[in-house]
Amino acid sequence: MEKSIPHKQTPPEPKNHLIIHQQKGDKIMDKKELAKMIDHTLLKPEATYEQIVKLCKEALEYGFASVCINPCYVNAAYQLLKGSDVKVCTVVGFPLGAAASETKAFEAVQAVNRGACEIDMVINVGYLKSGNYDYVEEDIKDLVHKINGRAIVKVIIETCLLNDKEKIIACKLAEKAGANFVKTSTGFNMAGATSEDVALMYDTVSPNLKVKASGGIRTYEDAIRMINAGASRIGASASVKIINKK
Repeated sequence: MEKSIPHKQTPPEPKNHLIIHQQKGDKIMDKKELAKMIDHTLLKPEATYEQIVKLCKEALEYGFASVCINPCYVNAAYQLLKGSDVKVCTVVGFPLGAAASETKAFEAVQAVNRGACEIDMVINVGYLKSGNYDYVEEDIKDLVHKINGRAIVKVIIETCLLNDKEKIIACKLAEKAGANFVKTSTGFNMAGATSEDVALMYDTVSPNLKVKASGGIRTYEDAIRMINAGASRIGASASVKIINKK
């Protein structure tokens, strides 16, 4: 069966990367602005209810964009954050991305019904590397269609497992399928986000698609480096340390 390769797209015009480190002439971002770009994350399998409560309290205190948690805690987080600006984000097909498309779509719909308004799904990395691009696109598109605009969809491409050509193809497939973000990593594989990958993803997609950097972002300097490379959102478990520059 002949492999379907996405049509080559004309690269978008370069966008002005956000410069927020403090030097003469640079934009300075305060703690509140930076917090609004962070998904405060706890995805460890051993995470307890008490830790989720603490995560939500920190998100409310610092004004993070969302809490990113495992699906079993979605409704608990929704109840804890109800009435605030902090969103509930969860993961689908996580961390391998190898579940059937129907399973991913069902998982996403259930999460949205329980209060999630952001879904971070993992692509089928093996199918991408096999050249089965039609499947990868439909895998994303089916989930996007099933949640019917009720949540933002971020597509995790797991950059550490891909070469640059595969990263570009994955980003284009995600955009074609109707996603809102492309995301670097699960944080559960051999490596996380790099500024080089963020810049490549940012330059590949149109202005309609944003980039989330996640995996191994532990310091203020790490976060700034990712934002300067083009990230609009940061996924981190060390969010409080990042904000407090510790």
